[in-house]
Amino acid sequence: MQISTAKFGLNCLALAFISSGLFACSSEVSVQPSHFLSDGLVEPISKVSCSLSDGTTGECYKIVTENKPSDVGMGPWCPTNIADDASKGGIWLEDGEVHDVDGEFVKNLAEFYGDSNWNMYNKTTGEIIKTSTLEDCVAAADPRVGDEYRNYCVECLPEYVEDLTDTFYIPVTPKAAASITKFGGPGPQSRGPSVRGIAFNGVRFDAPAPVSNILAAYTLAPFDDAGGHINSHEGYHYHAATGLTTKITQDDGHAPMIGYALDGYAIYANTDADGNE
Repeated sequence: MQISTAKFGLNCLALAFISSGLFACSSEVSVQPSHFLSDGLVEPISKVSCSLSDGTTGECYKIVTENKPSDVGMGPWCPTNIADDASKGGIWLEDGEVHDVDGEFVKNLAEFYGDSNWNMYNKTTGEIIKTSTLEDCVAAADPRVGDEYRNYCVECLPEYVEDLTDTFYIPVTPKAAASITKFGGPGPQSRGPSVRGIAFNGVRFDAPAPVSNILAAYTLAPFDDAGGHINSHEGYHYHAATGLTTKITQDDGHAPMIGYALDGYAIYANTDADGNE
């Protein structure tokens, strides 16, 4: 579930992308708009003048997306019954491990977290307690979630956010910062920008999810198999890269490119063609 950015070259960056602390280096290679899937764009990518964070001006690509992937589906997230298999739910990350959110996982949450307060299903019918409306989604995803939404599996659906778009301005040619920015930390306390980059399908890579807040309320907000989920403010977004989205294979066997960071540097998968980190 780790992502590395940039090939080894001239300018060295140290970052912790998504939830991982990684070092990588990169030469400055211009962004290639043709890597993006047109179906994920609201309008064709255009070149515009822009101001960079260091106060200089330059040229950027304006990229407008709907955060709706055309290369891999969205969902599912929460299973419906404790008898459901892995195909009916998404995934959950814990201590670097990926867990299928199937019915058995939800049933055993009390054991998994060593806390008897977990009770997310009907003991008689096996039905899993989960959000079913936009109102439920908003309330259960609130960091100050009320007691009435404790022990809910939070599943926000694509139809709740049909009209949301994102506009990104990415330098045509990346420019190394004067100092290193280390990413990392949980949720709202995460260091670095809240949006880390864009996958080639137009979906944004976000900073780590506020897992501690989610678990403190005895809620679960699974990702789908591609590492994404939905909230009512940001729409669909990724908190992890699982290898399902569009990749650009590298001729030298390096890990494939999976998108661009907002500073214009390429983002690569964590393992190369031979599976080496």
